[in-house]
Amino acid sequence: MVVVNRADLEAALAEVRAHVVDARAGIFGPESANWTLMSDVALFVGGGRAALLQLAHPMVAYAIDQHSRTRTDVLGRFQRTFDNVFAMIFGELDEALAAARRVHNIHARIHGAIPEAVGGWAAGAPYHANDASALRWVHATLIDTALMIREQIDGALPPDVRDRYVLEANRMAALFGIPRSLLPDGYPAHVAYMRRMIDSDQIAVAPCAREMAAFLFGRGDLAAGRAQTPVGWLAEAITCELLPPHLVAQFGLRPAPRRARAALAAFRAIYRRLPRGTVALPAYGAALHRVTGAPPSRFAGVTVRLLDGLAQRATGT
Repeated sequence: MVVVNRADLEAALAEVRAHVVDARAGIFGPESANWTLMSDVALFVGGGRAALLQLAHPMVAYAIDQHSRTRTDVLGRFQRTFDNVFAMIFGELDEALAAARRVHNIHARIHGAIPEAVGGWAAGAPYHANDASALRWVHATLIDTALMIREQIDGALPPDVRDRYVLEANRMAALFGIPRSLLPDGYPAHVAYMRRMIDSDQIAVAPCAREMAAFLFGRGDLAAGRAQTPVGWLAEAITCELLPPHLVAQFGLRPAPRRARAALAAFRAIYRRLPRGTVALPAYGAALHRVTGAPPSRFAGVTVRLLDGLAQRATGT
């Protein structure tokens, strides 16, 4: 286990700062592939996939299960994660660095032991939220899911765009202190890492992860006595369509491929007809306004609130 300490983090942040040209634009800026591909609400279609891929790592699952309110606030935990992620992607440099330190400080208090054998993990194996390999996995799931959703919605991306996106994303990885030696040197290396991990016994669904997945889709203990909502059922179906089949089975999810494909096709058709301002993330609009003076859309916040409402209905909260 290699745990990222505060000195490691500060060294990584200093390197990031040294390569930033315009602090107002943060670590990426308007010409980056990251601002282009991460700028709108379509990403939330993959929220369930990203969350469950992360939970499929026993280190991550037990850290969340034993040190957070996720059992009673599944949605809130992932919303807070995205708040920090968007600060890193779209915030000014100081905002991005502050988010990095905030996340690191929270993680520094989270450590323990995996209580039971899961996959290739023995009972009693230690975990730490600042473990470099676990951080790398969480980061990679966000990158992988963003690329998958973009291609689901917009079609295949040119190879050079995928490469540029992955390489740029290494800057965000540095905000977690992930060592450069662990990071991919392009899209093919990212794909190879994801395949290697998903096919390995390091990724295995623990009982607590299965329970949290049930909460996420509105059929956990908190939903006892209530039927799963249609939104929760559809979110589960879409997530099944986006996850590797063996993880769908391990999580005990209930696939509905026809409905999921129809829902994705409908979303794609509607999304492509909507004005850009209605689907842009507020964080992206604010960042663009800060850097270029372009006025943020007054519709973006409404769209995000609508999605938040749908997510609450999905979880039954």
